[in-house]
Amino acid sequence: MMIHKLTASFGKLENETLSFHDGLNVIHAPNESGKSTWCAFIRAMLYGVDSGERVKGTYLPDKQRYAPWSGAPMEGQMELTADHCDITLTRTTRAKNAPMREFSATYTGSNVKVEGMTGANAGEQLTGVSRDVFRRSAFIEQGSVAVSGSPDLEKRINAIVSTGEEETSFTEADARLRAWQRKRRFNRRGLLPDLEDKIDSSRRLLEDMDGSAENIGAMQERYDQLRAECTRLETEVTESRKRQRRASIDTLGRGRSALSEASDAHDEAMEQLSRQRGELRQSPFGGAAPQTVEARVTRDLGRMAELKEIYKRRNSPLLMILLFLLTAAGVTLYTAFDSLAYIIAAGVFLAGAIVALARYMHARSAAADALLERRQLLKSYGAAHASELRRTLEEYRKLYAAVAAGEERERETREAYELARRRQEKLEEAALADLDFVSGSSPAARLGRELNARRAEAEKLSAQIATLKGRLSAMGDTMVLRSELGTMEEERAQLEQEYEDIALAIETLRAADEELQSRFSPELGRVAAEYMSRMTGGRYSQVLLNRDFSAMTRAQSDAVAHDSSYLSAGTLDLLYLAVRLAVCELALPEGEPCPLIIDDALVNLDETRLKQAMELLKEIAKERQVILFTCRKAE
Repeated sequence: MMIHKLTASFGKLENETLSFHDGLNVIHAPNESGKSTWCAFIRAMLYGVDSGERVKGTYLPDKQRYAPWSGAPMEGQMELTADHCDITLTRTTRAKNAPMREFSATYTGSNVKVEGMTGANAGEQLTGVSRDVFRRSAFIEQGSVAVSGSPDLEKRINAIVSTGEEETSFTEADARLRAWQRKRRFNRRGLLPDLEDKIDSSRRLLEDMDGSAENIGAMQERYDQLRAECTRLETEVTESRKRQRRASIDTLGRGRSALSEASDAHDEAMEQLSRQRGELRQSPFGGAAPQTVEARVTRDLGRMAELKEIYKRRNSPLLMILLFLLTAAGVTLYTAFDSLAYIIAAGVFLAGAIVALARYMHARSAAADALLERRQLLKSYGAAHASELRRTLEEYRKLYAAVAAGEERERETREAYELARRRQEKLEEAALADLDFVSGSSPAARLGRELNARRAEAEKLSAQIATLKGRLSAMGDTMVLRSELGTMEEERAQLEQEYEDIALAIETLRAADEELQSRFSPELGRVAAEYMSRMTGGRYSQVLLNRDFSAMTRAQSDAVAHDSSYLSAGTLDLLYLAVRLAVCELALPEGEPCPLIIDDALVNLDETRLKQAMELLKEIAKERQVILFTCRKAE
């Protein structure tokens, strides 16, 4: 295969073209001029742009890194020769998220499509290898001279050193076997740990079921005992409550009778006292204290005695009448005898009669007043005479004494009633406490609490039994579970045997891979050593390769080979360039070789080694097209 012409709208390249010829093509250009972009474009034209790549850290996928700066669609064309046919590859972009997805391969100068060539398989058909092998062999990117292993490259190497079959890779087979192994056991994950956990769970479940059955039996026995105790206690509680109610009713009845008697006695005393007080209020003395009444009556009796004496001392009218008769006689004698003496005597008798009349009238008025006052005093007491007043006073004394006695009896009966009432209240409180069958202290209450405790315990046991039975039922049949356990144990034995077989297969595969490596690595190292020797003027004559393509080299003057970390940057680039060239020679298909694309892989070489490397590339270019992009002038 040989590339003739490129036309690109790719990254900074805006519809630019680049032509090549047979042999060695050296494209010299300064940094930032698009050399790496042309290299990436060649790879994109052969293998397409992976639209599924995503940004990872500082890494940008090609679809973003090489998006045209002008904003135009990513597209390009490649003219080449393969199998003695001129072919033109065209890739264009229809959807922005699928750059260069549209593909066509036609014979140059015509519209005839190349049969069987698609955008997905064009690179592999033209180069003979997959994208992965191409990037690790003939496509040397800037800063990526070192070869890294991959399953595709291993397949290619296996095909070379064994039967030519490219469908197998030690890495893939090893990874697949280890995946199978991890599927069966990886730390605490995998089929075996899961199955072992299930087996342990099943065993614990069986033990739990057996224990649950035993617990249910013990709990059922205790439940039956509690039910019997509850039945006995229910009878005792009923009888005890009946007795307690009867005793409380009897006690309350006796208390109510005593309270009723005390109330009746107090009511009677109150009624009698009220009647006595009414009689006392209706007496002439109006309920005053006997001492006060007695003092007033004594005083009024004395006054009536005085009034009686005044009344008794009133004058007789006889003297007044006699004097008036003497006056009349004197007047008659004077008339008859016309004597002055008779006139004087008549005047004297008349004056005496007038004085007597005045005295009589005064005494009569005083007696009338005394009689009136005495009568008023007697009337105020409702008595007709003084003796009756004395009797009334004596009766008042008795009535007042009776009221005092009534008051004393009322007080005594009232105190007795209050005492009976308080006693009844205490009896009622005691009865309420005795009839409190929940929190009381009576025997019936204690029996009730004991009954409730037994019932609660029985209900709790019943719920636990139901829960255990439900759980036991949900656990399933023990026979089925034991059968499943046996099946799982057989499966575990089978998985363990598979695990051991896979481990043996991994070891066998590793031994076979080591055998393949022992057949391939010496040849690859020999060819790489020839290239290394030619590019270093014979200084380094031996190259040793590990499985991961890490390399060591030994100078002619050194006793041992040096790891790559001990080499200078230029020597290291030459070492891996030699390995790359050896891989190309041994791993790429024979026949029409694919081009070798090199992007600034010689930048770290000095003038001498640059010249030696260029000589080697010129020789290689006789067999395959070499396209070298470099910022250094090289001839």
